[in-house]
Amino acid sequence: MILHLSDLHFGTERPECLKAIQQFCQSHPLEAVVVSGDLTQRARFGQFFDCKKFLDQLNTPYMVIPGNHDIPLYHLWNRFFNPFTRYQIFFGELEPVFETENFYLIGVNSIRRRYHTKGHLSLEQIQRIDMKLAQAPVSKLKIIVSHQPFYVPSQNKRGFKDSPLMAKIALQAWAEHGLFGVLHGHLHQPATYDLNQIFELGLDHPVYDVHAGTSASNRLHQNEPNSFNLIDATGNISQYLFDEMTQSFVFKADLPKK
Repeated sequence: MILHLSDLHFGTERPECLKAIQQFCQSHPLEAVVVSGDLTQRARFGQFFDCKKFLDQLNTPYMVIPGNHDIPLYHLWNRFFNPFTRYQIFFGELEPVFETENFYLIGVNSIRRRYHTKGHLSLEQIQRIDMKLAQAPVSKLKIIVSHQPFYVPSQNKRGFKDSPLMAKIALQAWAEHGLFGVLHGHLHQPATYDLNQIFELGLDHPVYDVHAGTSASNRLHQNEPNSFNLIDATGNISQYLFDEMTQSFVFKADLPKK
């Protein structure tokens, strides 16, 4: 199983949620923890330090990618010339590859310094990830991790302004290699969609767009509780919500594939 966290936003973190995540990791046989961006609120040194310390204390292998909050917002010099310096001091690679017993995970950096929220993918990235997927073990679930979602429902006010440019082109290439799904955060709303149906890719298998809520921040969307996703080796995706009474994350439901 892998634990899918997102939008920790250290600087606005809730200690009770962090403690509950630690307890969950201790009581479940996890292969890895995956964090789909926005580790910090304002990309400050102390926020990255606190996040790294927290993840190390989980005593579980983990993989992270940057989110739009992980590059400076107000310090324009650093934003344009050294946007990922602090992130890389603590977490190194921007596009890591992580392999476990049942999963093959590829990080994709969709963050661009010229945009605040909207992501972007390049042709070079698409080709590089395509080669990695082609070489991945066929026996493992192949998963891309990218901060911005590839699909946002039309009724969502933020709409496609928060989907990366070139996302559909990337998906059409990557899906040919048996891609199971793409893990995201960014919107602070858990959901799962079948991109094969939505974009009419013509595949004989689904490709899931898996959105995670904010796992530990007080920046909640419309007062939705903190949450995370759990994905098992069979591809079942479960949602867990933070229960204020028990101060723990409890099973809510298996996420439907829309």
